[in-house]
Amino acid sequence: MAGRDLRALFSTNDRGLTAVEAFTNRQLQWELVAAALAEHLRQITEPGFDVEDLERPRHNVMVFHGVGGIGKTTLSRKLEAALAGADHRPAQWGEPAWSGKRILPVRIDLARSAGTSFEDVVLTIRAALAELGRPLPAFDIALRRYWENQHPGESLEEYLRRGGLGARFGKAMPQQMQSALGDVAQALLLPGTVGTVVGAVVGSLAKALRERRQTVRALAGCTRLADLLEAEADLEALSFYPHLLAWELAQLPADKRVMPVIMLDTFEDVGDRTHRDLERLIQRVVWLMPNCFFVITGRSRLQWADAALQGELDYTGPTAWPGLALPAAVPAARAVQPPHGHARQILIGDFSPEDCDDHLARRLTREGEPLISEEIRQVITDRSHGLPLYLDLSVMRFLEIRRTGRSPVPADFDHDFPALIARTLSDLTAPERHVLRSVSLLDAFDLPLAARAAGLAHEASALRLIERPFVRQDPFGLWPYHLHGLIRSTIRDADDHADDRWSPRDWHQAAQRTLTALGEQWTAGSSRDRRLLVGCLRQGLAIARDHNLDLDWLTDAAWTYVGDSVWEPVTPPAPGAPVPGTPADALVELLSTLTRRQHEHRARTVSRLTAVLEANLLPADLQEMALYYRAKSLRDTGQAAQSRRDYQQVADQGGRLAPAARRGLAHAARLAGDFPTALTAAQNLGWEGRHQRVLGDLYWLQGQPERAAAAYLAGRTEAEQHGKAGEAAHNQALRAFAIALYDPDQATAEIDLAHQLLAGLNLRATTINVRRAELIRDAGSDSVDNQIATLRTELDIAGLASLTPAIELAGAFHQAVLNDHTALHATLARLREQTSDEDHAYFVDIAQFMADLPLAQASGARWLDGEQHTRSRWRGLVIARQTYLHARR
Repeated sequence: MAGRDLRALFSTNDRGLTAVEAFTNRQLQWELVAAALAEHLRQITEPGFDVEDLERPRHNVMVFHGVGGIGKTTLSRKLEAALAGADHRPAQWGEPAWSGKRILPVRIDLARSAGTSFEDVVLTIRAALAELGRPLPAFDIALRRYWENQHPGESLEEYLRRGGLGARFGKAMPQQMQSALGDVAQALLLPGTVGTVVGAVVGSLAKALRERRQTVRALAGCTRLADLLEAEADLEALSFYPHLLAWELAQLPADKRVMPVIMLDTFEDVGDRTHRDLERLIQRVVWLMPNCFFVITGRSRLQWADAALQGELDYTGPTAWPGLALPAAVPAARAVQPPHGHARQILIGDFSPEDCDDHLARRLTREGEPLISEEIRQVITDRSHGLPLYLDLSVMRFLEIRRTGRSPVPADFDHDFPALIARTLSDLTAPERHVLRSVSLLDAFDLPLAARAAGLAHEASALRLIERPFVRQDPFGLWPYHLHGLIRSTIRDADDHADDRWSPRDWHQAAQRTLTALGEQWTAGSSRDRRLLVGCLRQGLAIARDHNLDLDWLTDAAWTYVGDSVWEPVTPPAPGAPVPGTPADALVELLSTLTRRQHEHRARTVSRLTAVLEANLLPADLQEMALYYRAKSLRDTGQAAQSRRDYQQVADQGGRLAPAARRGLAHAARLAGDFPTALTAAQNLGWEGRHQRVLGDLYWLQGQPERAAAAYLAGRTEAEQHGKAGEAAHNQALRAFAIALYDPDQATAEIDLAHQLLAGLNLRATTINVRRAELIRDAGSDSVDNQIATLRTELDIAGLASLTPAIELAGAFHQAVLNDHTALHATLARLREQTSDEDHAYFVDIAQFMADLPLAQASGARWLDGEQHTRSRWRGLVIARQTYLHARR
């Protein structure tokens, strides 16, 4: 499949160099399909071929894979047409070697937008075979039984008509199925009224097969028919029925023989590689129909030959699928003819990173070894975005550098090729070129955004542009269109020598238009459309930073983003020096820090926020945001005094975060054990200050988890009413913890709900609070010590020092329940050390209350209704848990 690269050979005097060029086009792809079909026809007509052999390796599948928009669906449709008849086959493709054999093409679109279910796959194959003009009784009776069990009262004929299969393949299939049912009923001598009842026919047929009656000898040769008829008629059973279809095809007289070629298009929509349920069913169809041929088109290679998938799919490994196995090495393995003919996985269009490397390794070799080093191949691959043209240009650059007498190095290939711009722009109109340069500022766009970015009143030029092959479409994306990655980076970064090239001022004006257009889309959208907010922020921040624009609407968008407390990544990595130089740089760093604090040590968060504050580039309200979150991070790292100073400064400014800062001060009072002051403050915070959560935090410390749970529930309800997903999840995590203290059975449901609310969110501290709830729920069991050890490590890595005493207190509850005073004394020693700065010092008191130990040295905490009542309640919780565990033994 690879020919000499004459251009490369004539670019060097190195006679030891071997240069090959692998290229693909539709004629080549047709030749591959034709050769594979000829080989398959030969195999299935050999005397030893047995359609019921379930252990023989399969050679009945071919895969074309490549990036979206490269023409895989077009190829699938072309193949369908060409196989249907010579009239639809391009003349240059020529006459196939298997001319005269009867081929039946069946194309099935698996795209999500087509809504194709597994039932539809099976029905489409059977409907296509209706052109045989005869029933296929083994399969038809099984399918009829399945249909009546799974779709009671629903006419199969109406379903086929509604789904378009009736119009596509005619209406013969239901009649053929009914005929099969009637023929079998007659053969079994069933009364007419009984013969129309599928269940009665199936039951009688299965019994007759088991008894080897002469009346059903025509079906007796299908050794697994009785088993399938007796199995429960569910989707799992349906996935095995294609075996019956393959058997029926094998029974056809020689003059009626037909080989179905089943094309499964858009295979990437079958599911992702972590959920393979539908893929497993479809693979079963391929395996159970060895006398049919399957052509699969999708974005990725099939992994069926990967032995590591054993257990996820029924049939895996290179022995099962020899043609799907990857070569063992590059490039030597390419020189070895794979077993059983050509390899059956063919890349079309853009290359994956692995295939880029493979391509570069094969293009230039000496004595079988790649001439281009692995390091250089990696740089070229990263820059290419899989575009074959870029790989070719890089190969020529490699040879050009060698002609100068020096050896190429990786830095030589961090390079843009202006030729790509010329080729991209060559057949575009001037308005299309203008739109192309404008949308190169965007990661993704829709038609209105493209027109606004280009400053156009009409979308006609944008409409023409999206039809170009370098514009890709993702119908499920927030914005459906995006430029091919390499084309985009080249348009933006390479030297543009076109006559209508843009000046720096042109680029700046386009950036301003684009930023304004993004802001208009955000403000026109729903205030709760989180996806739109994040998408606009991601693109807007990058544009403002790269072109030094004013923040404009980004300030309000940043406040909306922060207000939801969700923290998905929104900011691009800032290039160059980490110190911000413009307001956009500073906002990028601020939001990036707030996002990264869920993954970084809180000390790192404090350092980054301090740098933002010291740069003093942000408007006053965003400076306040940085100050507030530094206060939170200082509290998390145990720097209570500095945290209180920052909180007080934010509260005194009276800005948007003043209520939250007052909550922080109430927390500070609670941490210091001044519970009456904290209670007074909480009662004046209101929703903006999250008063219910502050109350809940106070109540459980007093040994009143029921009151705390009620407060957290009220807080969660308020958060849901305000559309604050992060706050709702946080309240639910704390509610689960509170309930775990007094009702471990109910706690399980509350913990599950907390996990559900956290799905899709990025809240590290909240997740740890759920883990703390699990600790309390499991108190008294063997697993708790390991859970505590794991959490200690995670908190240390995250820098969440403020949560460490809470985990130790959960351990103390566990030890008090077990009456393990030795372990409890060790926990008390750790708690005294961790609370030596006086924050959380009362945790030592509570741990002793739990075990009914005298206070060696009181913390000085001001309990809401006195120490004795608090002690009694905490001891009561421990006794209640002991009673609960005793009753379960």
